[in-house]
Amino acid sequence: MSIEFLTAPVIGARHGFFTRKGGVSTGPYAALNCSLSGMDARPNVLENRARAARALDAAPEMLVGVTQVHGPAVITVDTLWPTGEGPQADAMVTSSPGVALGIITADCAPVLFTDEDGAIVGAAHAGWRSAVDGVLEATLTAMRALGARKISAAIGPCIQQHSYEVGQDLYDSVAAQTADPAPFFAPGTRNGHWQFDLSGYCAMRLQAASAHAVHVVDADTLADDTRFFSHRRRTLAGGGPIGHQISVIVAG
Repeated sequence: MSIEFLTAPVIGARHGFFTRKGGVSTGPYAALNCSLSGMDARPNVLENRARAARALDAAPEMLVGVTQVHGPAVITVDTLWPTGEGPQADAMVTSSPGVALGIITADCAPVLFTDEDGAIVGAAHAGWRSAVDGVLEATLTAMRALGARKISAAIGPCIQQHSYEVGQDLYDSVAAQTADPAPFFAPGTRNGHWQFDLSGYCAMRLQAASAHAVHVVDADTLADDTRFFSHRRRTLAGGGPIGHQISVIVAG
C-alpha cells in the first residue's frame, strides 16, 4: 500500500496531512502510525516517520516533533533534537531550510502554516484546550517574529462536528474566550451536551488573528476508520491501543 497524504491549496511549502496508509506497523497501529508515545515497536514508528519525510523530499533526520501537552507553547526550531526527545509544546516554527515540522494527531486538529514564499513555516497541534488557550495565535506571533508576512494556514483532518459530542466544561471554556460561541455548537444527543465544530472554531481564531488565508481540509477522523486513527472512536469502542497520524511541513 502506497503512502497517502492530503494537501491544502493555500500552503505553498512542501507539506502533507498523512493518513494511516502506507506504513509498516500492524494490528491496531496499522499502518502509518507515527507516534512514539504508544506501545508500537519503535523501529516501525521510525520507519513510518522516515517514509513520511521522504514522501515530501525531506531527509528523515530533519523531521522533528515536540512532546505535545495540550497547551499554547511554541518552540522556534533552529537546532535539531533526537527523535522522541522534543521539548514540551504544541507548536513549532522555523526558518531553517530543509527542517520538517511534524505534528501528531488522532482527532485533534493539525494546523500547518507558511509565509508567502515558504521560507518560514509552522505547525500546531490544536486540540480544544490548546486552541482555547491560544496556540494558533502564538504560532502566528512566533512566525512574525522570524519575519513572516502574509501567513496562510491549513486545518487538517480532525474530528468533525457531527462526530464530536462535548460536555459543559468544553462549552464553558470556549464561551469564556468567544464573544459569540453559538456558531460552533449544535444540540447534542444528550441533555447538557453539544456537537462542537473544532475546525470551524480554529478557522475563526486564525481569521481573527489576521491570517492571510485559511483552508479547512474536509475529512472526519472518527468517521473514516480506513484512513485515520481516532481517539474518540477508540474510546467509544471501549479502549485499547491506538495509532496516530502525522502532518508535516518543510521549510524552504
